[in-house]
Amino acid sequence: MKMRARWVVLHGLGRFATRRWAAQGDPQARLISDPSVRENPYPIYEEIRARGDLSPTRLGFISASHAVAHSVLRSDDFRTTSVSASVLPRLQWIERNTRTGALHPLEPPSLLSVEPPTHTRYRTLVSSVFTARAVAAMRGDIEAVAHRLLDELSTQRGPVDIVERYCAKLPVAIISDILGVSDADRDLVLEFGDHVAPSLDFALPYRQFLTVERGLVAFDSWLGEHIAKLRREPGDDLMSKLIQASADGQHLTDEEIRATAGLVLAAGFETTVNLLGNGVRLLTDHPDQLEILRAEPERWPNAVDEILRLESPVQLTGRVANRDVEVAGRAVAKDSFLVMTLAGANRDPAVFADPNTFDVRRENASRHLAFSGGRHFCLGAALARAEGEVGLRTLFDRFPDLTAAGPGARRPTRVLRGWASLPVRLGTASVTPTAGGVR
Repeated sequence: MKMRARWVVLHGLGRFATRRWAAQGDPQARLISDPSVRENPYPIYEEIRARGDLSPTRLGFISASHAVAHSVLRSDDFRTTSVSASVLPRLQWIERNTRTGALHPLEPPSLLSVEPPTHTRYRTLVSSVFTARAVAAMRGDIEAVAHRLLDELSTQRGPVDIVERYCAKLPVAIISDILGVSDADRDLVLEFGDHVAPSLDFALPYRQFLTVERGLVAFDSWLGEHIAKLRREPGDDLMSKLIQASADGQHLTDEEIRATAGLVLAAGFETTVNLLGNGVRLLTDHPDQLEILRAEPERWPNAVDEILRLESPVQLTGRVANRDVEVAGRAVAKDSFLVMTLAGANRDPAVFADPNTFDVRRENASRHLAFSGGRHFCLGAALARAEGEVGLRTLFDRFPDLTAAGPGARRPTRVLRGWASLPVRLGTASVTPTAGGVR
């Protein structure tokens, strides 16, 4: 009964309302409730763009403009928000009294949901560990894991689900290294990732909501025990270093450390598995672009940015106005909610020529907003790029004849866009020595 009441407050009322508003043509409601969106949201983004740079909706405002998203994400006139803050005032008592106690990636103290000065202190400490040098040092590990996984596939006959066998296993191995997770617990981390991914969505069906809530509780419980162990027996992993990190004598609290670990899983794993799956699909659908990369392998980093631009793993984000402000010539009142469709902005013809075309030579591909922007720019962007570049290049080097073997199935999420399954035929494996140092 407690969980059903919580679902009604957080998702059920929203499902009822957005269905009605979607039927009336509201574009933001359609993004939430239209079942066709999961397969192909881009026509709706174009409808939003046709309405102007910033359009009013029943829930606030929405934009598919690159200029608007770029500006709002960097502006002090706007703040992030949380799931609980969206609850109607008269229902907030129910929300507070039905909480499980588990941390949520869209609730404080998650970095996604706090603002300065808390965010500044928090991010300074986290950034002191997740440095560019630390990420660069992991490239060898990424390549080693990629070769190990592909060695396991090299004897496979018949179609293979490349998401299950490779795109998911590569980032979970890297995330596990970051979190100091043992080999024995890596499948558990993968399971947590699958259960928690829809937590970023609004208006979830009841059964999916229950799966998410139970996943958050289980992950939070496991994580508390795991962090306690790392405190007793610290390792060389980045999470152990984060536990010990300090800035001006300040340390992260246990709750903040757990929130960071949860965000690493939810954002780091989910973004990268979707980047890899989307990349496999785009490159098998566009063999001419793959031929360019074979002839000009130095373009792989740019190809990853083009994949992120064209098929953004994170489709949208929201901000709330701190004060009365003007955006794109339209008055936006204090506390109004704005949704920036990052995926729509990434196909804005005002910035990207022929924006719906996949072009690994695109000169300004890196101007995409797939990693958000401003102070909430994705902390793991460099790691995701490294995993995307190494993971895809190694896959197509090892299996140059790889082709699609079926339509695949999209993941049952809306904020995150990727593949739940993607069957491929590997073809003949190239003769490539296994990389050393495999974990």
